[in-house]
Amino acid sequence: MSGDAARMSACATRPTTICFDKSNYFPLNSIHMSRVEVETVLRCYPQIYFACHRRHVRDEKTNGVLSAHQASILDHLDDVEGTSLLELARHMGVTASTMSLTVDRLERGGYVRRARSKQDGRRVDLRLTPAGVRIKRQQKVLEPDLVSAVLALLDEKGRRRALRGLELLAAAATQLVASGEMHRILKGDAA
Repeated sequence: MSGDAARMSACATRPTTICFDKSNYFPLNSIHMSRVEVETVLRCYPQIYFACHRRHVRDEKTNGVLSAHQASILDHLDDVEGTSLLELARHMGVTASTMSLTVDRLERGGYVRRARSKQDGRRVDLRLTPAGVRIKRQQKVLEPDLVSAVLALLDEKGRRRALRGLELLAAAATQLVASGEMHRILKGDAA
């Protein structure tokens, strides 16, 4: 067992952590992590995202260009299950009128369609069109060529360590999403 895994395992079994400066630790499900650890992720992730994210998404079939924001909206929609404009706006953290303007553009581009809900005739659901599904499938948050350039700056050992760290964080993120605890944690109910 690696040193990190041993420390995590030890932390997971200890009910409390003795620390003279509790303000520098985050308690969460009996595991205490330092603010420095959290701040490291908060500092590093934006640097990676800024260097490697896609600025635009090109529709390979029509050669049309969508902004990264428009493509991210498509990522939140489905071609079968409808989503209301208000739900989508709330989730994306914008007003309904702002979302409506963006959805109008996507609808004019043929990527989204509006239809009355079969369950509630007052509600209008948004669904992806086949073109929207195509863009969603080809859409990647990060630009592969930029990711490759960043990885090329690391030696082989550093690249393996970085990739292993990302795999561990991704697995933990998947576990958190599957647990259904995100909403409770974001509401401040984490104990």
